[in-house]
Amino acid sequence: MCLIIFAYQAHPKFPLILAANRDEFYERPTQRIHWWDQDPQLLAGKDLKAGGTWMGVHTSGRFAALTNFRDLSQEKKDAPSRGKLVLDFLQGSHSPSQFLRQLQPSSSQYSGYNLLVWEKGELAWQSNMQKEWERVRPGIHGLSNHLLDTPWPKVEKGKRSMESIVSNQKEISVEDLFALLSDRSIATDAQLPQTGVSLKWERLLSAMHIESEGYGTRVSTVIMIDHRGKVFVEERAFAPKGEALTFTLTFPIVEKPKRN
Repeated sequence: MCLIIFAYQAHPKFPLILAANRDEFYERPTQRIHWWDQDPQLLAGKDLKAGGTWMGVHTSGRFAALTNFRDLSQEKKDAPSRGKLVLDFLQGSHSPSQFLRQLQPSSSQYSGYNLLVWEKGELAWQSNMQKEWERVRPGIHGLSNHLLDTPWPKVEKGKRSMESIVSNQKEISVEDLFALLSDRSIATDAQLPQTGVSLKWERLLSAMHIESEGYGTRVSTVIMIDHRGKVFVEERAFAPKGEALTFTLTFPIVEKPKRN
Protein backbone atom coordinates (compact mmCIF):
# COMPACT_ATOMS: atom_id res chain seq x y z
CA MET A 1 0.00 0.00 0.00
CA CYS A 2 0.99 3.63 -0.33
CA LEU A 3 -1.61 5.21 1.92
CA ILE A 4 -3.35 3.69 4.94
CA ILE A 5 -5.73 5.74 7.08
CA PHE A 6 -7.17 3.86 10.03
CA ALA A 7 -9.13 4.18 13.25
CA TYR A 8 -8.03 1.87 16.05
CA GLN A 9 -10.27 1.38 19.10
CA ALA A 10 -11.97 4.67 18.17
CA HIS A 11 -15.48 3.44 17.31
CA PRO A 12 -17.98 1.57 19.52
CA LYS A 13 -18.72 -1.14 16.93
CA PHE A 14 -15.50 -1.50 14.96
CA PRO A 15 -12.14 -1.72 16.77
CA LEU A 16 -10.43 -1.44 13.39
CA ILE A 17 -11.60 0.67 10.45
CA LEU A 18 -9.13 1.01 7.60
CA ALA A 19 -9.10 2.75 4.22
CA ALA A 20 -6.11 2.23 1.93
CA ASN A 21 -4.80 2.98 -1.55
CA ARG A 22 -2.20 0.96 -3.40
CA ASP A 23 -0.24 2.97 -5.97
CA GLU A 24 1.86 1.18 -8.56
CA PHE A 25 3.00 1.21 -12.18
CA TYR A 26 0.16 -0.09 -14.34
CA GLU A 27 2.52 -2.45 -16.18
CA ARG A 28 3.43 -4.38 -13.01
CA PRO A 29 1.48 -7.67 -13.11
CA THR A 30 -0.97 -7.91 -10.24
CA GLN A 31 -3.83 -10.16 -9.21
CA ARG A 32 -6.52 -8.32 -7.32
CA ILE A 33 -7.95 -9.45 -3.99
CA HIS A 34 -8.99 -13.10 -3.97
CA TRP A 35 -8.95 -16.30 -1.93
CA TRP A 36 -5.55 -17.89 -2.56
CA ASP A 37 -5.43 -21.40 -4.01
CA GLN A 38 -2.32 -22.15 -1.92
CA ASP A 39 -4.13 -21.12 1.27
CA PRO A 40 -7.94 -21.01 0.95
CA GLN A 41 -8.18 -19.11 4.26
CA LEU A 42 -6.10 -16.21 2.93
CA LEU A 43 -7.80 -13.23 1.26
CA ALA A 44 -5.34 -10.84 -0.38
CA GLY A 45 -4.12 -9.36 -3.61
CA LYS A 46 -0.98 -10.80 -5.19
CA ASP A 47 2.10 -9.25 -6.74
CA LEU A 48 2.68 -11.61 -9.67
CA LYS A 49 6.26 -10.36 -10.13
CA ALA A 50 7.59 -11.11 -6.62
CA GLY A 51 4.85 -13.41 -5.30
CA GLY A 52 3.97 -11.49 -2.14
CA THR A 53 1.17 -9.17 -1.17
CA TRP A 54 0.73 -5.65 0.16
CA MET A 55 -2.29 -6.33 2.39
CA GLY A 56 -4.47 -9.23 3.43
CA VAL A 57 -6.69 -10.89 6.01
CA HIS A 58 -6.87 -14.49 7.19
CA THR A 59 -9.88 -16.32 8.55
CA SER A 60 -7.83 -17.08 11.67
CA GLY A 61 -8.35 -13.42 12.59
CA ARG A 62 -5.10 -11.94 11.34
CA PHE A 63 -4.60 -8.78 9.28
CA ALA A 64 -1.42 -7.24 7.86
CA ALA A 65 -0.50 -4.39 5.54
CA LEU A 66 2.75 -2.94 4.26
CA THR A 67 3.89 0.35 2.75
CA ASN A 68 7.26 1.12 1.23
CA PHE A 69 9.42 3.79 2.85
CA ARG A 70 10.28 6.26 0.07
CA ASP A 71 13.93 7.29 0.22
CA LEU A 72 15.87 6.54 -2.95
CA SER A 73 19.19 6.79 -1.12
CA GLN A 74 18.18 3.86 1.10
CA GLU A 75 17.07 1.42 -1.60
CA LYS A 76 18.90 -1.93 -1.51
CA LYS A 77 19.72 -3.81 -4.69
CA ASP A 78 18.75 -7.49 -4.71
CA ALA A 79 16.89 -7.13 -1.39
CA PRO A 80 14.23 -9.78 -0.64
CA SER A 81 10.61 -8.94 -1.40
CA ARG A 82 8.92 -6.94 1.32
CA GLY A 83 5.58 -8.47 0.37
CA LYS A 84 6.71 -11.76 1.87
CA LEU A 85 6.59 -10.17 5.34
CA VAL A 86 2.83 -9.75 5.06
CA LEU A 87 2.43 -13.41 4.10
CA ASP A 88 4.72 -14.57 6.91
CA PHE A 89 2.52 -12.91 9.50
CA LEU A 90 -0.83 -13.86 7.97
CA GLN A 91 0.13 -17.51 7.66
CA GLY A 92 1.96 -17.70 10.98
CA SER A 93 0.91 -18.14 14.58
CA HIS A 94 2.93 -15.52 16.48
CA SER A 95 1.13 -12.57 18.07
CA PRO A 96 1.80 -9.13 16.54
CA SER A 97 4.35 -8.25 19.23
CA GLN A 98 6.07 -11.64 19.01
CA PHE A 99 6.27 -11.45 15.22
CA LEU A 100 7.75 -7.96 15.12
CA ARG A 101 10.19 -8.71 17.91
CA GLN A 102 11.39 -11.77 16.03
CA LEU A 103 11.62 -9.84 12.74
CA GLN A 104 13.62 -6.93 14.13
CA PRO A 105 17.16 -8.44 13.84
CA SER A 106 16.74 -9.32 10.14
CA SER A 107 14.69 -6.29 9.06
CA SER A 108 17.72 -4.36 7.77
CA GLN A 109 18.14 -6.73 4.83
CA TYR A 110 14.99 -5.27 3.23
CA SER A 111 14.54 -1.94 1.51
CA GLY A 112 12.62 0.52 3.67
CA TYR A 113 9.15 -0.52 4.79
CA ASN A 114 6.35 -0.08 7.31
CA LEU A 115 4.51 -3.17 8.52
CA LEU A 116 1.16 -3.05 10.30
CA VAL A 117 -0.07 -6.30 11.93
CA TRP A 118 -3.24 -7.20 13.86
CA GLU A 119 -4.62 -10.15 15.75
CA LYS A 120 -7.21 -10.45 18.57
CA GLY A 121 -7.46 -6.71 19.10
CA GLU A 122 -3.70 -6.12 19.24
CA LEU A 123 -2.33 -3.78 16.57
CA ALA A 124 1.40 -3.21 16.20
CA TRP A 125 3.67 -1.38 13.76
CA GLN A 126 7.26 -1.67 12.75
CA SER A 127 9.51 0.17 10.32
CA ASN A 128 13.02 -1.00 9.54
CA MET A 129 13.93 2.69 9.30
CA GLN A 130 13.86 3.01 13.08
CA LYS A 131 15.14 0.80 15.90
CA GLU A 132 12.03 -0.35 17.73
CA TRP A 133 8.60 -1.72 16.90
CA GLU A 134 5.56 -0.20 18.66
CA ARG A 135 2.08 -1.14 19.79
CA VAL A 136 -0.31 1.29 18.11
CA ARG A 137 -2.15 3.50 20.57
CA PRO A 138 -5.92 3.91 20.23
CA GLY A 139 -6.97 6.74 17.93
CA ILE A 140 -6.85 7.92 14.30
CA HIS A 141 -3.64 7.18 12.43
CA GLY A 142 -2.13 7.55 9.00
CA LEU A 143 0.68 5.72 7.23
CA SER A 144 2.14 6.54 3.85
CA ASN A 145 5.70 6.17 2.57
CA HIS A 146 7.36 7.47 5.71
CA LEU A 147 6.90 6.62 9.40
CA LEU A 148 3.57 6.20 11.19
CA ASP A 149 1.75 9.55 11.49
CA THR A 150 4.43 11.51 9.64
CA PRO A 151 2.48 14.72 8.86
CA TRP A 152 2.54 14.57 5.07
CA PRO A 153 -0.37 16.57 3.58
CA LYS A 154 -2.38 13.57 2.40
CA VAL A 155 -1.86 11.75 5.70
CA GLU A 156 -3.11 14.73 7.70
CA LYS A 157 -6.06 15.26 5.36
CA GLY A 158 -6.97 11.59 5.51
CA LYS A 159 -6.82 11.54 9.31
CA ARG A 160 -9.12 14.54 9.55
CA SER A 161 -11.61 12.88 7.22
CA MET A 162 -11.45 9.60 9.12
CA GLU A 163 -11.98 11.37 12.44
CA SER A 164 -15.08 13.05 11.04
CA ILE A 165 -16.45 9.75 9.70
CA VAL A 166 -15.84 7.88 12.95
CA SER A 167 -17.01 10.56 15.37
CA ASN A 168 -20.22 11.52 13.55
CA GLN A 169 -21.63 8.11 12.65
CA LYS A 170 -22.75 5.12 14.69
CA GLU A 171 -22.92 3.16 11.44
CA ILE A 172 -19.88 3.68 9.25
CA SER A 173 -20.55 4.64 5.64
CA VAL A 174 -18.39 2.65 3.24
CA GLU A 175 -19.04 5.26 0.58
CA ASP A 176 -17.62 7.96 2.88
CA LEU A 177 -14.46 5.89 3.31
CA PHE A 178 -14.07 5.49 -0.45
CA ALA A 179 -14.72 9.22 -0.87
CA LEU A 180 -11.83 9.83 1.54
CA LEU A 181 -9.57 7.72 -0.68
CA SER A 182 -10.69 9.38 -3.92
CA ASP A 183 -9.28 12.85 -3.16
CA ARG A 184 -7.13 13.85 -6.14
CA SER A 185 -5.98 17.27 -4.91
CA ILE A 186 -2.24 18.07 -5.09
CA ALA A 187 -0.33 19.60 -2.17
CA THR A 188 1.40 22.95 -2.56
CA ASP A 189 5.13 22.88 -3.22
CA ALA A 190 5.80 24.30 0.24
CA GLN A 191 4.08 21.27 1.81
CA LEU A 192 5.90 18.62 -0.20
CA PRO A 193 8.41 16.27 1.43
CA GLN A 194 11.80 15.65 -0.13
CA THR A 195 12.27 11.94 -0.67
CA GLY A 196 14.79 11.85 -3.51
CA VAL A 197 12.36 11.94 -6.43
CA SER A 198 11.87 14.92 -8.74
CA LEU A 199 9.59 17.83 -7.89
CA LYS A 200 7.22 16.64 -10.62
CA TRP A 201 6.93 13.25 -8.92
CA GLU A 202 6.61 14.74 -5.43
CA ARG A 203 3.63 16.73 -6.69
CA LEU A 204 2.07 13.69 -8.34
CA LEU A 205 2.58 11.49 -5.28
CA SER A 206 1.11 14.06 -2.89
CA ALA A 207 -2.46 13.21 -3.98
CA MET A 208 -4.41 10.61 -2.04
CA HIS A 209 -5.68 9.12 -5.30
CA ILE A 210 -2.99 9.27 -7.98
CA GLU A 211 -3.60 9.41 -11.72
CA SER A 212 -0.98 9.58 -14.46
CA GLU A 213 -0.27 7.86 -17.75
CA GLY A 214 1.87 5.02 -16.41
CA TYR A 215 1.48 5.11 -12.64
CA GLY A 216 -1.43 5.55 -10.30
CA THR A 217 -3.77 4.19 -7.67
CA ARG A 218 -4.43 0.60 -8.71
CA VAL A 219 -6.84 -0.36 -5.92
CA SER A 220 -8.72 1.29 -3.05
CA THR A 221 -9.65 -1.02 -0.18
CA VAL A 222 -11.87 -0.69 2.89
CA ILE A 223 -11.59 -3.18 5.75
CA MET A 224 -13.64 -3.11 8.95
CA ILE A 225 -13.42 -5.60 11.81
CA ASP A 226 -16.18 -5.55 14.42
CA HIS A 227 -16.25 -6.69 18.05
CA ARG A 228 -18.05 -9.90 17.11
CA GLY A 229 -15.18 -11.02 14.93
CA LYS A 230 -16.74 -10.26 11.56
CA VAL A 231 -14.59 -8.78 8.80
CA PHE A 232 -15.97 -6.58 6.00
CA VAL A 233 -13.82 -6.13 2.89
CA GLU A 234 -14.54 -4.07 -0.20
CA GLU A 235 -12.05 -3.29 -2.93
CA ARG A 236 -12.30 -1.12 -6.03
CA ALA A 237 -9.73 -1.52 -8.78
CA PHE A 238 -8.67 1.16 -11.25
CA ALA A 239 -6.90 1.29 -14.59
CA PRO A 240 -5.94 4.26 -16.79
CA LYS A 241 -9.20 5.84 -17.98
CA GLY A 242 -11.05 2.72 -16.85
CA GLU A 243 -14.04 2.17 -14.62
CA ALA A 244 -13.75 0.86 -11.08
CA LEU A 245 -14.55 -2.80 -10.48
CA THR A 246 -15.87 -3.74 -7.05
CA PHE A 247 -15.32 -6.83 -4.88
CA THR A 248 -17.33 -7.05 -1.65
CA LEU A 249 -17.15 -9.79 0.95
CA THR A 250 -18.15 -10.20 4.58
CA PHE A 251 -17.01 -13.22 6.56
CA PRO A 252 -16.70 -14.32 10.20
CA ILE A 253 -13.29 -14.89 11.74
CA VAL A 254 -12.71 -18.51 12.69
CA GLU A 255 -9.79 -20.16 14.44
CA LYS A 256 -7.29 -22.17 12.41
CA PRO A 257 -7.94 -25.91 12.70
CA LYS A 258 -5.50 -27.54 15.09
CA ARG A 259 -3.11 -30.11 13.71
CA ASN A 260 -2.75 -33.45 15.44
